[in-house]
Amino acid sequence: MIVSRVETRAFAHTRLADQVIANVDDQDALVTALEQIAADRPDERLVLLTNADWYVERIAAARERLEARYEIPMCTAEQFARVSDKAAFQADCVALAIPVPRTIAVSFSSGSPVPDASLDLLEYPVIGKPASSAEFYYVDYPGKLKIHDLGGRDAVDALLARLAASGFTGTYLLQEFIPGDETQMRSLTAYRDARGNVTMVVTGRVLLEEHTPGTLGVPAAILTEPYGDAMDAMSRYLDRVDYRGFANADYKRDARSGRHVFFEVNPRIGRNNWYTTASGVNPATHVMADLDGAPIMPVRGDRSVLYSVVPIPLLRRYLKERALRQTVLAAAKRGVARPLHNPEDRSARRWLTITALTWNYWRKYLQYYPRATESGH
Repeated sequence: MIVSRVETRAFAHTRLADQVIANVDDQDALVTALEQIAADRPDERLVLLTNADWYVERIAAARERLEARYEIPMCTAEQFARVSDKAAFQADCVALAIPVPRTIAVSFSSGSPVPDASLDLLEYPVIGKPASSAEFYYVDYPGKLKIHDLGGRDAVDALLARLAASGFTGTYLLQEFIPGDETQMRSLTAYRDARGNVTMVVTGRVLLEEHTPGTLGVPAAILTEPYGDAMDAMSRYLDRVDYRGFANADYKRDARSGRHVFFEVNPRIGRNNWYTTASGVNPATHVMADLDGAPIMPVRGDRSVLYSVVPIPLLRRYLKERALRQTVLAAAKRGVARPLHNPEDRSARRWLTITALTWNYWRKYLQYYPRATESGH
């Protein structure tokens, strides 16, 4: 069962799940929709999950009400506040000696930007992003992006002015840009259960990110590879904050030092989590073992699998490093993990829709990212 604000084309004509449309951006409407689903299924076991920060926050706030019918293997409201705050994440990483980029926090709590005094010492370009993605979801201003690439002080000042005019009252981060294109980005998915055990960790090398404004930075193709240092770092972090549930971390290899530098951890599973299942680590198995209190062997993904939502010829266009391109094409010959191409869900109408969605990536990349750049931006 899927609950969403609109009927997405990705789920059009699917045979695998029913879709309920509700105003899920409204707290009461979301909870009411979930309670109605439970009332319609009085004899079914219901497990509630989401892959968006702002819905994790809303579910955590309504946990007492929802737990009457739902099992909720997610973080608490307190854990959410700590993990989703990128400034707090940085502080925890520093305490654990986990590499993070230099960051300056700009507070808007007074209605106007109050930057750290070191703003004048920034080296450009920098990355701009909110400390809390959940809080930022409801903010609107001209040219809003999930992540802003800022080439100089004028660009920073203009963005801060737009944020102030929007009524934003949170904290905005200006962060050191780690050199390298998106093939230096990494993704990590982990699960820590109620008993305090990190039962799964899977890592992968991002090959191509999405570049449309609404999905900027979301991995469109991943090659799963084991990165033991990143797995160790995230396990230590989740233990430190006594976390429960799925965590999805973004980090990048810094070619200057060879270290993996962590940017953030999202308190939920990622929208592209199919790469974990394709690599042989099924997240659902770890959820159910947690809920049932059943023993499960902790696993770290070590298989190399290509995950992609874009056509392989399009992906190849953006792989400028010859050795990496050869590795990826060899993986593609073994098979490509495509999350929407389920042979058990292959009605003619759905297959036409998914084919159109897949090939539409050509148009989107030619419009927003026509050629690969050294920075990936």
